[in-house]
Amino acid sequence: MVNQQYVAEQISYYRKKKHLTQVQLAERLNITAQAVSKWERGECLPDTAILLDLANVLETTVDNLLNGGRIIMEYTDRIDVAEIIDAMNGFKKLKKALGKDNYMYRIIMDALNEKMNSDIESCFESEYETEMMYAEAIVQKIETGSYIDLDEIRKYIKHKKWQDIITSYANKHGIQ
Repeated sequence: MVNQQYVAEQISYYRKKKHLTQVQLAERLNITAQAVSKWERGECLPDTAILLDLANVLETTVDNLLNGGRIIMEYTDRIDVAEIIDAMNGFKKLKKALGKDNYMYRIIMDALNEKMNSDIESCFESEYETEMMYAEAIVQKIETGSYIDLDEIRKYIKHKKWQDIITSYANKHGIQ
């Protein structure tokens, strides 16, 4: 959904950047100055038929006018923090069930260590580092289009640093 106030700010910004008055912009688009004024006050949006011309006159793109080039995510999956924690704790369970020297367990850990460039097993020895792993998993899900209820972060993640990092990524992706 398009944020009318944001579009208003974008039109005003690009118009001023081009050193155009509202009247001059209106003349170039063959519309009234009142229409431009209404756009910039956020009272209405430009008609879709004029958007491309508006973007061309302002030397930008329709995408920049409507959302500043931001990626608008359509969330198809909700992150269940408790489920992620349970899944990540599965590594500890696997170690206990198979043993730390079991071939299958070693392959999994070695592959993770190589890709993550860290020692995953030692991360699970510290609550702080374990939460770092949870945060990493959550951030990856956010970046691939999953939605998270930020209250769940505060409920399940104890360390403020990891809460803040997850919240920051969520905010960058439009999750408030």
